[in-house]
Amino acid sequence: MAHLTKNISKKLLGLTAGAMTLLPGSGQAGDNPKAKKGKDKDLPNIIYVLADDLGIGDVSCFYDKGKIKTPHLDRMAAEGMRFTDAHTSSSVCTPTRYGILTGRYNWRSTLKKSVLGGYSPALIPEDRSTVASMLSDAGYNTSYIGKWHLGWGWQKGADGKVDFSKPITDSPNERGFDYAYGHCGSLDMAPYVYVENGKSTMVPTKTTVNKGGSAWWRKGLTADDFVHEQVTPNFFARAINKVKEQANGDKPFFIYLPLPSPHTPVLPIKEFQGKSGLNPYADFVMQVDDHMGKLLQTLKDVGIEDNTLIIFTSDNGCSPAAKMNELQDKGHYPSAQFRGHKADIFEGGHRVPFIVKWPARIKGGQVSDKTICTTDFMATCADIVGHKLKDNEGEDSYSMIPLLKRPNSKKFKRDYTIHHSIAGRFAIRQGDWKLAMCKGSGGWSAPRPPRKGKPAPEGWDEMPDFQLYNLKDDPGEKNNLFEKEPEKARELKALLMKCIDDGRSTPGAKQSNDVSPKGWPQLDDLRTAM
Repeated sequence: MAHLTKNISKKLLGLTAGAMTLLPGSGQAGDNPKAKKGKDKDLPNIIYVLADDLGIGDVSCFYDKGKIKTPHLDRMAAEGMRFTDAHTSSSVCTPTRYGILTGRYNWRSTLKKSVLGGYSPALIPEDRSTVASMLSDAGYNTSYIGKWHLGWGWQKGADGKVDFSKPITDSPNERGFDYAYGHCGSLDMAPYVYVENGKSTMVPTKTTVNKGGSAWWRKGLTADDFVHEQVTPNFFARAINKVKEQANGDKPFFIYLPLPSPHTPVLPIKEFQGKSGLNPYADFVMQVDDHMGKLLQTLKDVGIEDNTLIIFTSDNGCSPAAKMNELQDKGHYPSAQFRGHKADIFEGGHRVPFIVKWPARIKGGQVSDKTICTTDFMATCADIVGHKLKDNEGEDSYSMIPLLKRPNSKKFKRDYTIHHSIAGRFAIRQGDWKLAMCKGSGGWSAPRPPRKGKPAPEGWDEMPDFQLYNLKDDPGEKNNLFEKEPEKARELKALLMKCIDDGRSTPGAKQSNDVSPKGWPQLDDLRTAM
């Protein structure tokens, strides 16, 4: 577990003075009894809000041509810092969540592609450090409220079926959270059951299903207290209550609030139905924005706004389930000027809105164009509490602290970033250059990789096997330079392979990637490529 530095108070005073110079790995092993007891009120409260399937073009301050109004998120950006080149580690749900909580690229885990289901076992091993376990050790009160989608252990009865009256195993509480409340998979994945601190709040007694357009969810067991339309309001209400409860406590707090929205089922409450003038997905986005406004107002009302670090982002790009063609017909582009959407290796799959507000430390209205990744949250929190990450902690995480002082600080150490699609296909980004190690989208948009029993897209065989783009000149990824710049492609491929084989992208001792029971065929393809 984490150890605090002896000089943490001195460093935090430096932050107060505006000298935000803490760097990745700057902490030294030592003790700080005051902070260990959770009494150091210089430590900020931390809230991480993760939207689900929200495109970068869906937040108006990121795309001035967008048609969805998001005034509360716009104001958050005006009062904080907006990152224009922020990326998730994957273009789908489960992998991105793994990366946020562990600071490690998702493909290093046993999950080499796709996502988990509602009955899947835990993806994060109990012995792996998480942001929550690290902050808990540093004296924080830690809470998770929302969509988990990282698996846990449902216990079974004598009949071999899940016994919802039994406590779960491998729960979020066993991954560092003092308080945990939420559901296991996506809101369209059964079982539809809330679990609070390891126990189902109600045993499901009925089966529900919804086949209605973008409001659909899969058939499955449903508890009486689980109402799909009220899940998002419920999570925000509980998070707001948790803020009020802890505002005057003797510990700083961390709240991880991963939303199930605006992912399917798209279910805006009555107040927001039709409000966008576009479609239900856009209404749902406006509802999320309104909830964020209430959360931000709560921080002001209880007097802790200044020293609360709050982050808002998304787990990947917009899903086609939002009826993107319908939106585009009305002039709204969820991926803004970028190509593709959720599941893809293209920018629209993993470039996301990212806003940070921390009034005591961040001057409002700032914009950073540095490339960051959602895996960077772990090292950032480690820097805040003065924890020196061990070699097997946060292997792909870089502290954003230098950027929070100076938006484009050269002290920020991330040199390159790895992207990953739903099919497990890789891309690597360094500077303006991006190399995708596949044909097509690697996901769901056209040209989509051939599927079993389906014909290949037209022209598939004539396409180059790889894609190389200069994003500065070509943000829409229209001009594949692979055949014109083979040396640059080989250079980036070598860097990608080194990152994979070293088990880390940060400085430190080599680590091992986790072994998948299904193997890792995408890695075999990489080794023989080019």
